[in-house]
Amino acid sequence: MRHHTFKRPQAQQGLAMVEFTLVLPVLLLLLLTFGEFGRLLYQYNVLLQASRDADRFVASQAWNSTLGMVALSSTLQTQTKNVAVYGVPANTGTAVVSGLTTANVVVAAVGADHVRVTITYNFCPVIGGGNCSGAIPGFFGSQIALSIPLVATTVMRAL
Repeated sequence: MRHHTFKRPQAQQGLAMVEFTLVLPVLLLLLLTFGEFGRLLYQYNVLLQASRDADRFVASQAWNSTLGMVALSSTLQTQTKNVAVYGVPANTGTAVVSGLTTANVVVAAVGADHVRVTITYNFCPVIGGGNCSGAIPGFFGSQIALSIPLVATTVMRAL
C-alpha cells in the first residue's frame, strides 16, 4: 500500500495574507468605534456624577426657612457651578472632564422645594483629531457631525 500525502494547491498560497489585509481596516475601525463608545459612556457617567454632587450641594443650602421655599443667590449658583466643574465650591483645580466650564452648567429652582442642575457638554471623538467643529462626509452627500451633545440633569428636593 502506498501512502498518499496531501499536497496543498499552489494557487492557495498567500491567500490568508490577502484576506487579512482586506479585513484588517474593518477590524481596526470596529475596535476604534468600541473605544470611542466606551469613552462616551465614561464621560457621560462623570458628568452625571458631577451633576449629582452639585445638586446635593445646592439642595443642602438652598432652602430658605423664612420664605418657606428655595432661594438661589448668585453666590450659591456660582459655588454650585464650581462644584459641578471642579468638585469644590472654589474656582480651583482641574475640570472633571476636559473642556468643561461653568458656562456649561445651569442651576435652577423647580417649583418651591426642588432644585435642578443641568450640565451640557459636547463629546469630541478622537477620530476627528479633537476638533469638534468639523464633520466627516456621509453617504448621499450629507455630513455627519463629530460632536455629540451630552446632557446630565439631576433634580433633588431642597433640605
